[in-house]
This record gives sequence, structure tokens and C-alpha cells, in this order.
Amino acid sequence: MNPANDNFFERVYTVVRQIPYGKVTSYGAIAKTLGAARSARMVGWAMNAAHNLEDVPAHRVVNRKGLLTGKHHFDGTNLMQQLLESEGIVVVDNQIMNFEAVFWIPMMGV
Repeated sequence: MNPANDNFFERVYTVVRQIPYGKVTSYGAIAKTLGAARSARMVGWAMNAAHNLEDVPAHRVVNRKGLLTGKHHFDGTNLMQQLLESEGIVVVDNQIMNFEAVFWIPMMGV
């Protein structure tokens, strides 16, 4: 991995650490906040690489429609859903219900 990716990943993790309990955000919202609006996929790669970082709540990052697209990166079949549900977020068929109400928009300048 090159240093530019490492720096981008760390910037992603800084944003993800700010997602409030009981809220979610999207790969694209994080990318936009970092000034890299077309880098949602790279945010996904950062989330995939975060599975050993206990202080990065990767389960709170979903796709722009509220789908748990990253769930296969979590240990256990439904761990991502279980973590979200433990925070009061309702998930049905890998889809967050009431997505707009639990969506968190990251702050600029991270």
C-alpha cells in the first residue's frame, strides 16, 4: 500500500470515529467531506481495512441507499446488523429503515 492511501485511510477513520452512536453515514458522504467526492469506493476499501481497528465503528458506514453492503467484512453472518440494532437502528433485509432519520452528515474540514 502506498503512503497516499495510508493517509487517505486515516482521514476516513477520523471521520468514521465521529459518527454518533445510533447514527449512520455513507461511503459517498465521507468521500465528499474529505474533498474526494468520487472516491466512495476508496472509502469502502478503507472500511474493509479497518476490521482490526476497534476504535473505528465501521458498522455505521453503509451505502447511499442505507444498504449494509459491507456486512460480509464482519465476523459472523449478521454482526453488522446486530451492532446497528444494538444502537437502536432498525434493519430489515439488509436495509436500514427510517434511513433519513438516522443518517449523519459528516462535517467539512476533517
